[in-house]
Amino acid sequence: MRRLLALPAARIYLIGQVVSLLGDLTLWLATGIWVKSLTGSNAAAGLVFFCFTAPALLGPLAGALVDRFRRRPLLIAANAAAALAVLPLLAVDGPGRIWLVYVSMLLSGAVYTLLAPAQSALLAAIVPDELLADANGLLRTAQETLRLVGPLLGAGLFVLAGPRAAVALDAATFAVPIACLMLMRLTEARPRPVPGDGGGLRFIARTPRLRAVVVGAAVALCVFGLSETTIFAVASLGLHHSPAFVGVLAAVQGAGALLGGPVAATLARRVGEARLMAAGMVAGAAGALLQMTPSAAGVLPGSALFGVALPWIAVGFTTRLQRATPDRLRGRVFAVATTIVTVPQTASIALGAALITVAGYRLLLAAIAAVLVAVAAALARQPDDEARSTLERMPSITT
Repeated sequence: MRRLLALPAARIYLIGQVVSLLGDLTLWLATGIWVKSLTGSNAAAGLVFFCFTAPALLGPLAGALVDRFRRRPLLIAANAAAALAVLPLLAVDGPGRIWLVYVSMLLSGAVYTLLAPAQSALLAAIVPDELLADANGLLRTAQETLRLVGPLLGAGLFVLAGPRAAVALDAATFAVPIACLMLMRLTEARPRPVPGDGGGLRFIARTPRLRAVVVGAAVALCVFGLSETTIFAVASLGLHHSPAFVGVLAAVQGAGALLGGPVAATLARRVGEARLMAAGMVAGAAGALLQMTPSAAGVLPGSALFGVALPWIAVGFTTRLQRATPDRLRGRVFAVATTIVTVPQTASIALGAALITVAGYRLLLAAIAAVLVAVAAALARQPDDEARSTLERMPSITT
């Protein structure tokens, strides 16, 4: 980590990313609370999050745009657009203008669909190969930390200063990554298409190192999606607590993620990205089995293991995508890979809600554990050598 933060470009870039994360996580909960308070409708509040996530289906198109432009000016423009996208919220003064919230969330979601692949591609360009896992681990740890703090800050701002304070804070935080991007000493060559490259999906399909981790992550996160439903049953049926106890389980899971994130890079260097993902899946399987017990002494450690599992899978997955993809394709590959992973995960949440009344939560947890172990066994057989044979050297980019 010291080597990573000693790089001026990486240090400046990561500071901007962390501040932007804080603003985003502050806003999403405050916006949902705002809509709920104005309408009294749970469905109206839930539609806020749907509007924000729906543009993710445009991920492959966003990835293609990322690979057609220089990443730094694209990110500067995208961050400015994200700041503008939240400003319509300042005009919301009653239930009659709730539609502005949905428009704002749709615009924000569309911008974030572009930001994610561009951020990943630029990070891979400014950080040396051997430090990418450290950078991804740091960002994941910051994300999990802010996931605990940000919503509380947003809810607090909503109560104490009103929703417009949360909107203003989020809009202001975009100035920090823009300033950081402008301060970076970075020269990028104009992207040039290479005949026969094809899209991100084709590259993933013909690259075994990528194909294995993308399929593995998609299957694993499908069953992790089932846990979004089982957590409520674990609290009420397993431990006989009120639904509010779900908050305790979520907090313990967050604490596990804070433990798993900082060590992810060290593990990736020792065992490789695919085996780091496999270790995360084994931890998740153990967590699922522990959550089947009717005692908090088993359920709480199980929730913590669930938390440990997620950053290990995410860091291994993201680092493999970055290291095994040439720079000219990083936007398309990242966007397609994350779409392949997140769409089935979202569908599995709905599937879990349908199955739990029929099969019971313990059977679902057993299925989660079985699938995770099977995928981990497949990934553990992947080679752990560095993906240097497929990396494209970038002499035109200097930091």
